[in-house]
Amino acid sequence: MDINTLHKPAIHFKDMSRYNRFIVFCGVGFGSGLLPKAPGTFGSAFALLFIPAWLAIGFSASMIAMLFMSLIGIYICGHTAKVMGVHDDGRIVWDEFAGQSITLLPLLYLQQMNWMWVIVGFVLFRIFDVWKPFPISWADQKVTGGLGIMLDDIIAGLWAALCIFMIHFYFLT
Repeated sequence: MDINTLHKPAIHFKDMSRYNRFIVFCGVGFGSGLLPKAPGTFGSAFALLFIPAWLAIGFSASMIAMLFMSLIGIYICGHTAKVMGVHDDGRIVWDEFAGQSITLLPLLYLQQMNWMWVIVGFVLFRIFDVWKPFPISWADQKVTGGLGIMLDDIIAGLWAALCIFMIHFYFLT
């Protein structure tokens, strides 16, 4: 099956080895990054499906899982980009999974995970991921490979998480 969205090079799943097919499937967010419009937004929204897992395992274990998700994401994103032949293709959304999950860490820590805060976190992460203020823009432009694909979203997630902490502590307590 060939997948071509956003006028990007087609992804030739049928021509890939099983290993490459699996890595690329993970890289494109289990298919969430293959939607024709706003793949990063859909990838970030798909990441919200991890919330029950984060709640079930708690803050500390979630931090470890997100660290692992980020580290393995360097390989997944880098390998996916290599197989697809395009650096940081918009369809690669594993980085959105990590960044969006990092954004939610304050909500886990503060035990404030509810739909209002989740929407605030989603919007903040998307703003930082699209706007790319420094140092996000630096990471996006200067760091290459899988690390470069992951790093700008990790920083965007950290900025969004910091905003959630600031909103909570300065305006709500």
